[in-house]
Amino acid sequence: MSTDEKVDEILALVRLDEAERSEHRSWQRVDLAAVLDGTWCPPRPTVGRRDDGAGLFYPAKVHTVASETEAGKSWFALSAAVDEMRAGNHVLYIDFEDNEGGIVSRLLALQVTADVIRERFHYLAPADQLGTGANLGDLQEILHETAPTLAVVDGITEAMVLHGLNPLDNKDVAAFGRILPRRIAALGPAVVCNDHVTKDREGRGRYAIGAAHKLNGLDGAAYVLDNRTPFGIGITGRSTVRIAKDRPGQLRRRGLPSSGGMHWYGDLVLDSHDEAFAEVSIVAPTERADDFRPTVLMERIAKALEQHGPLSARKVETVVTGKATTIRQALTFLQLDGHVSDSTPHELLKPYPPTGFST
Repeated sequence: MSTDEKVDEILALVRLDEAERSEHRSWQRVDLAAVLDGTWCPPRPTVGRRDDGAGLFYPAKVHTVASETEAGKSWFALSAAVDEMRAGNHVLYIDFEDNEGGIVSRLLALQVTADVIRERFHYLAPADQLGTGANLGDLQEILHETAPTLAVVDGITEAMVLHGLNPLDNKDVAAFGRILPRRIAALGPAVVCNDHVTKDREGRGRYAIGAAHKLNGLDGAAYVLDNRTPFGIGITGRSTVRIAKDRPGQLRRRGLPSSGGMHWYGDLVLDSHDEAFAEVSIVAPTERADDFRPTVLMERIAKALEQHGPLSARKVETVVTGKATTIRQALTFLQLDGHVSDSTPHELLKPYPPTGFST
């Protein structure tokens, strides 16, 4: 059976299942009364939250969180899960990558009690395709019984391969969206799909690894995480959180413009005290003057790192000519824009282009 025939078969099963579960016909005229009389409300990001109370995800929408390995995707999702459980809500976690020990131990380290996890955290580790039979029935039962506000799908590439689909094919990506994420979102939860970015920093842009439809087909938001300080036991790790897409448009206004057409929405900070105690936070971006950037010093720092290799902050101030406070500010801008690593010694991650502007 060819790939196209396989996708057509899966979509046929999905359509059959949808027809059996609902009498609604999507080609009927849509009732516009709520929009016209002013009672319709636009989607609001009320699931999960930043430290200042701003939300992360939209109910009943599909989102992605993409990053390199060990940049904090699962911690980002678990931070939102902790928020929801502490608010008395239920969370569904569908894991195609890890196991219950790896995920639940993180929740325990975040000081979520065993009773709360047992009552409100529902963990699945599928090893078979969802299909339209008993597996689908099990999923529907969990969704209807617990009514989660957040559903995490961890490992999109692995999930698609399990279902015989190609992550590089737009048609397959669209098919998988209907098989699992959109099916769950239709029942109300904010669905968060954890995915990987390409290894090529220069060419990755705003996309997760695979077909462009992974971004284009979203009806929620897409986040990209860039690790600045590694995560580990006994250390504090940090990743920059940027918005690559915000279909409902409510998140970007709470962020700051960043590189690559994205918006800086905050930093994921994981402070690990030991194996049994960690604190996670999503810190709001720091306001800065957008009409001033020390571009000359930014270029000098980039050239110094290119010439000398990784340097500590003190050595950067020694090598680069300029006012120390402005050099530190320029270094910070280079870090925020992804040109220079946050960890010391600071490494040039990608060239900073000459601008021709002076400070």
